[in-house]
Amino acid sequence: MKSFFRLIRYGIPYSAQWVAGVLMLAAVGALDTFRVLLLQPVFDQVLRPEAPEGPVTLGLPHSSWQFDLRALIPHFVHMHNDYVVVATSIVFTTIAKGVCDYVGTYLVNYAGFGMITDLRNHLYEATLRRSASFFHKHATGTILSTLINDVDRVQLAMSSVIGEFLQQFFTFVVGIFFVIRLGGHLSWALVLFIPVVITSARKIGREVRTRTRTGQDKLAEIQNILHETVTGNRIVKAFNNEIWEVLRFRRAAKRLFKANLRNVRIQSISSPLMDTIGAIAIALFLFIGRNEIQHGRMTMGLFGAFIFLLFKLYDPVRKFAYFYNSFQQAMGASLSIFEFFDAKDDVKERPHAAAMPHFTDSIRFENVGFAYSTEKGESQILHNVDLDVHAGELLALVGPSGAGKSTLVNLIPRFLSSRCAPRKLSRSARNAR
Repeated sequence: MKSFFRLIRYGIPYSAQWVAGVLMLAAVGALDTFRVLLLQPVFDQVLRPEAPEGPVTLGLPHSSWQFDLRALIPHFVHMHNDYVVVATSIVFTTIAKGVCDYVGTYLVNYAGFGMITDLRNHLYEATLRRSASFFHKHATGTILSTLINDVDRVQLAMSSVIGEFLQQFFTFVVGIFFVIRLGGHLSWALVLFIPVVITSARKIGREVRTRTRTGQDKLAEIQNILHETVTGNRIVKAFNNEIWEVLRFRRAAKRLFKANLRNVRIQSISSPLMDTIGAIAIALFLFIGRNEIQHGRMTMGLFGAFIFLLFKLYDPVRKFAYFYNSFQQAMGASLSIFEFFDAKDDVKERPHAAAMPHFTDSIRFENVGFAYSTEKGESQILHNVDLDVHAGELLALVGPSGAGKSTLVNLIPRFLSSRCAPRKLSRSARNAR
């Protein structure tokens, strides 16, 4: 949840678009349900020529919870025929739903893409400002995977997926309200299926989140290999290592293949499971509804609207598993993003640091040592180095790969920080920028 709230903070500057988009999508849910309710007068009045002219009723007959559809039509518009009233309502609500759907989806995606753009910019700036040890600990492919692939995962969830989720959510909320109102005691059978749906979705979602993080790590491994072989292609050719690199890449690709299959295996359970639960629920309501019509407690039109609303509820419930999995994937991807934000720099610039003066004298190292932190512990590279280089003097550092030549040079501009600092730079370099 901590990662979720950190992501939400990036959406605060787009609050106006979020609020307007949510209101539009709420209207979509209401209008979509209203169109289903129009099935009641269609079956009870429009399709029955013998039905007497009168109020076009929506809701429960012989109860306080009903109203005349003609009350929504302005007085200056003369409509008395049942067919004209219902047909006009269907066309008008469809047009209004389409407009609200377009505007709401655009606004929600605008806010989603905007917040992800800010997140990407902030992540790039934070990565660029990390000390040299950060880039030593994290391979280039891992950094690129976080900046591109992980951000794309979050972008998918916070733009197109969240737009569809809000539309389906409001459709579900309005639909469940009318199902309870129309179905009465029939609708309470839904309570039997809610715990099953929630429990299964949570268990699958947790697995998807874990598998997503594993898949992203395997993809980062492939990007590491690509970066090493493309940038060092001359070295690969010089040592005739093409076959070895191809085999290394294939092994990494196979690991990614297996990770993706495990992810798909978990996600694929959601849809068949929701289909089965929905089919059982609808079959049960069909059996109960038939008895209600036979005993005169429900009309054909009322039960038709009720059962169609159940079908409409089934679609959001089935998609909620996909939405939940997508959000879990985004949360899994956001972990590495915020790890980059929370990384501690080994070399920190002090507040109000002075600018380094122009070099005029010499650089002196006295008893300097340096060690890199690895998974196996600290690896000592430099041991008690004493060095004095005067201005204008040319010095060559010669040694095998890994001897510490680059490390020694990187200590001068403080790309790395030595525990035993050179005396001549200890006062000025550590407070300089």
